[in-house]
Amino acid sequence: MLQIEENVSLKNLNTFGIEAKARFFVEINHEDELTELFMDQQWQQTERLILGGGSNMLLVNDFGGLVIRMNIRGIEHRINHTNVFVEAGAGESWNELVNYCVDHNFAGMENLSLIPGSVGASPIQNIGAYGIELKDVFESCHTFEIATGNFKTFNKEECQFGYRESVFKSALKRQYIITTVKFRLSTTPNLNLSYSAIEQELNSRGIIQPTLKDVSKVVSAIRVSKLPDPSTIGNSGSFFKNPIISAQQFEAVQQNYPTIPHYPGNNGGVKLAAGWLIEQCGWKGKTIGHTGTWKNQALVLVNHGGATGQEVYNLSSQIIDSVYSKFGVMLEREVNIIQ
Repeated sequence: MLQIEENVSLKNLNTFGIEAKARFFVEINHEDELTELFMDQQWQQTERLILGGGSNMLLVNDFGGLVIRMNIRGIEHRINHTNVFVEAGAGESWNELVNYCVDHNFAGMENLSLIPGSVGASPIQNIGAYGIELKDVFESCHTFEIATGNFKTFNKEECQFGYRESVFKSALKRQYIITTVKFRLSTTPNLNLSYSAIEQELNSRGIIQPTLKDVSKVVSAIRVSKLPDPSTIGNSGSFFKNPIISAQQFEAVQQNYPTIPHYPGNNGGVKLAAGWLIEQCGWKGKTIGHTGTWKNQALVLVNHGGATGQEVYNLSSQIIDSVYSKFGVMLEREVNIIQ
């Protein structure tokens, strides 16, 4: 029998460490528990928040509805020639899954090492790092449709992946709950070393012919050097998306800032480094009240202790205004704002 708890603190269930309460709370360990939960019409009509690792969200207020914590576990794999199909429960830690694949020499996820969060959240956000996005290794995901109580499998095309986007953040937002995710990896590595930071770190270690484990370790080391550990200081990693602007707008910005870092974006656009833009506005390592930006990476907002979600949100708004005023570029929050 499912246990619905009331007035549950979410402070230890979000990596920002924000104190907020859930009016109702339930933990799901098996798919059939979702069926049981939504047989009760009360939960069909109640506002819901699906919670995984709590790493890509900012709780601005207490949540007056039902928080569903997905805790479905398990990792399985099947090898077919050079293809490897790995399926993991939504409640599995993303980094534990990456480690599992690297330890088994399944290639494709190594650049996504040490990203916080759960497996179930990964398709929603189309997580990515160092030249790889989830869509590059995604095969399908199994989901529960809240309105009908039916289960449905989505393939890559149906997920409509974009830059930190998917159909689950847009057209089908709050309609489905991801229960398991299947990935297509390979037994023959094709390493992506396109990011200079990876190449530099490999060279500094004297590694000429890197293995999957080498790349995973290097990516982890780079992330540790730039990003704070949520267990020691509250944060949710990169708070803003790297903006993609038109080539015409980029030319105008580059005239004033010739050294601005830039990369090829989608549809002929140009991707800018949000962290660089924020740093140029003087925000890096700045503290305001209980919150601020991380000393090593201006893209990361932190909770120095006792910050409210509203404080963090207000800081993010100030940063957005500041960058727009200086560069004419509008930043977009990557973190999901729960109000």
